[in-house]
Amino acid sequence: MTSLATLPAFLGHFALGILLLVGAVTVHMRLTPHDELALIRGGNAGAAITLGGVVIGYALPIGSAISHSFGVLDAALWSVIAVVAQQGASLVCTRVLLPDWRAALEQRGELAGSVLKGAVAVAVGLLNAACLTT
Repeated sequence: MTSLATLPAFLGHFALGILLLVGAVTVHMRLTPHDELALIRGGNAGAAITLGGVVIGYALPIGSAISHSFGVLDAALWSVIAVVAQQGASLVCTRVLLPDWRAALEQRGELAGSVLKGAVAVAVGLLNAACLTT
């Protein structure tokens, strides 16, 4: 069956993608000044919206890096570059656009800032992914 000849390459790239995504989200959660998973487990919808956007925002450029790379090392390198750019955008969004977001999320349970932060993460991820195709 020749259609399964590329299965090992698929599995390698898929594993790399999952590893990079888990790594990116882990780095994000360590740089975030609050425990997003604890907030989500406690029923905080804003934390879930934000983290969901962050996961999608990271998956887009990682997927693009993998699909446009010349191999596993190339994909990993460009994914790391994309993750750094993505984290920078998240930092700017939090510091410049939403300086009170943490209190709004943790103490007041407000969703507006979380929706914006999640949307920015997805939008920047999409732009980031597009830039990896040039």
